[in-house]
Amino acid sequence: MKKKLLVIDDDPDILRVLKANLELYGYGVLTAERWFAAQELLKGSGPDLIILDLMLPDADGIAVCKHLRSHHPTIPIIMLTAKDRVSDKVAGLESGADDYIVKPFETLELVARVKSCLRRGAPAEETVSIGDLHVDFRAREVTVRGRKIELTHKEYELLRFFIDHRGEVVTRDRIRENIWKSSTLYSWSRVIDVHVQHLRQKIEKNPADPEYILTVPATGYKFKP
Repeated sequence: MKKKLLVIDDDPDILRVLKANLELYGYGVLTAERWFAAQELLKGSGPDLIILDLMLPDADGIAVCKHLRSHHPTIPIIMLTAKDRVSDKVAGLESGADDYIVKPFETLELVARVKSCLRRGAPAEETVSIGDLHVDFRAREVTVRGRKIELTHKEYELLRFFIDHRGEVVTRDRIRENIWKSSTLYSWSRVIDVHVQHLRQKIEKNPADPEYILTVPATGYKFKP
């Protein structure tokens, strides 16, 4: 089935270029120049991925990203912006974006990022239960202490990576190489640590004293089997 993308950007020229190029790669593309118009397109089945400009005329991009994460937690978001400071990138990622591309950009790079965010490998196991944590990989559902937990795209990938390598000590470099293949930004360990912190807040009974995701000082993490 053709994947559907929603591109939100106030520059009509960029929208035309992105729509034309992404459709060449087989994607269905919806476009909106305003956040108000984008909200109408999000109704119903919704897109499989969102490309979001950080600077919109009728809304703050960071606030929009947080809203999307709250109301559409499983849809991958790629932030597209002219802001290239590290602080801007970190703010975008911490607001819930899965990736961050700075304008001007190469179409091939954007397509690679889109493919990376949409990629779904077949899990080695269909379901896993560890303590109070239950994961149904086929349905992409995570339950903790009998309550269904909504994870973002990256949080789910991170949890799945930890579960697939449970009992092993995994370095931050290894996490970056497997979860964020297409971006050098994630070589900065803070971004990985922030995502781990968010995941802990959702699955751990006490995030300050984690039961599942253990920190290995000066190395990385270990998912307790």
